[in-house]
Amino acid sequence: MTRRRTPRRSVIRLATGHTVRTLRHPYGHREPVLALDFGATSVLVTTNGPVTGEDVEFARQLAHEAARFAWSMERAFHTRTDTSHTYHLPGHAKQQLAAGKATDQTAA
Repeated sequence: MTRRRTPRRSVIRLATGHTVRTLRHPYGHREPVLALDFGATSVLVTTNGPVTGEDVEFARQLAHEAARFAWSMERAFHTRTDTSHTYHLPGHAKQQLAAGKATDQTAA
């Protein structure tokens, strides 16, 4: 992901919990929708019209960052509860660890 070019004006924090879920709505004749449902608040991620190459790139970045987020959550959970757990790193982090370049930010 590239560095932000515009200053951040606001942040919305939606905490995970037992009522949170994600849904993918693959409509046949419309753009797909990803829903992040936080109970009383939902976030819908979709395009502004027909799917473009930029939309596909964003979806790939979203999937990549979501995988890293999941790995970080697993790592944090198992660090607290089970010190013998073997972590499954994302492919890019394995390569960087092998090359001696990985940081916690890279592997997370």
